[in-house]
Amino acid sequence: MTVPELGENPALTLPPIAERTLANGLTVIAIQRASVPLVELRMRIPFAAANLARAGVMSRALFSGTAELSTVQIAAELQKVGGALSSGVDADRLLISGNSLADGLDRVLELLGQSLRGATYPDGEVATERDRLADGISVALTQPSHLARVALLKRVYGSHAYAVQTPGVAEVRAVGRDDVLGLHGQRIAPTGATLVLCGDVAPEAALDAAEKALGGWSAASELVTLPPTPPLELGPLTLVHRADSVQSSIRIALPAVERTHPDHAALQLSNLIFGGYFSSRWTENLREDKGYTYGPHSSIEHSIAGSMTSLSVEVATDVTAPALLETVYELGRLATLPPSVEELEQARQYAVGSLLIGAASQGGLAGMASTYAGFGLRLDFLVEHSRRLASATRETVAEVAARYFAPAKAVTVLLGDADKIEQSLLALGPVRRVAE
Repeated sequence: MTVPELGENPALTLPPIAERTLANGLTVIAIQRASVPLVELRMRIPFAAANLARAGVMSRALFSGTAELSTVQIAAELQKVGGALSSGVDADRLLISGNSLADGLDRVLELLGQSLRGATYPDGEVATERDRLADGISVALTQPSHLARVALLKRVYGSHAYAVQTPGVAEVRAVGRDDVLGLHGQRIAPTGATLVLCGDVAPEAALDAAEKALGGWSAASELVTLPPTPPLELGPLTLVHRADSVQSSIRIALPAVERTHPDHAALQLSNLIFGGYFSSRWTENLREDKGYTYGPHSSIEHSIAGSMTSLSVEVATDVTAPALLETVYELGRLATLPPSVEELEQARQYAVGSLLIGAASQGGLAGMASTYAGFGLRLDFLVEHSRRLASATRETVAEVAARYFAPAKAVTVLLGDADKIEQSLLALGPVRRVAE
């Protein structure tokens, strides 16, 4: 039975959108997506260079109580409207995520406003979340994938704030209620923050609801701007020794560009062809042909201060050097050989189709809008980006791949049993061995 050819992707169209910047500096974006009677909420607050331990505990305890309600009462009120609120923090932002039934939006926004203006962080709740975070980090520190990521960040970013993105266990355990309250007062503010509401609501009505609930939020905070990330500093492979490890974790960083750069669409296609999805060259080589690993993967990572392409793969100790050799081979092949017409079209279909799928749901669209807003973009970027993906030629993709995927531009970090793999790695090039 012949598999039918893929049809043309439909044109990406945007739903009704309205935007308003409140007097306190909060930007609210409302998107009407009436597929189900729900509303998705995403709030992004700039949080660069915040104390990692305090920020981690604070984000977990943000909805643990206010002057009006306890954590149990907040949960009960959210449950009444089919809603939820949670928060997390990374190197650039505090992200608050939530949802509710469409007719419960006013109440969810009211609860959000109460927590933003007056979270009380009860001692018991802070202690509970602090211990959970410390325990989670303790577990992560036993995982090779986490340790390899930590080593890569240090190698790539050097003295930049992005170099360390996980607090130490002792730092977390030292955080108290006063520390969390102090950080909230310093950094939880509407200036520079964005709120996205997406769902079965009229955009102007959603903006009015947000202004009613959050217009009185008047905290002040100085926006912290990080310097651009440093260019990748080339050098020998960094080999992090992990005694008796039965596998090796290979991590590679390559240069990349921000979303608005003219090369971005072609770079995304190049990445897909190399290792960004299951039908990639790297997967075909290491998994299907050699059987070295279950799933290598590459992705373009965008942060406020810079972008990079990262490669990650776990392999058995005895095939570490062969797997790295094949990875370098595939990078070189991509940088010197244009993709076939079929390869490019498959990657293009995947890239454009992923945009369409992501924008089809309320949660996906809210997430996209929030992410783009953090970089000063709006959803119309989606339309322009899909056009660039559709129009990228083999020649353009080949030129971009040569610029950004050449093996000579790669920074490599490898975590594994150095006593067993160092000599074979030296046959491929210089190695700098370091302790775990």
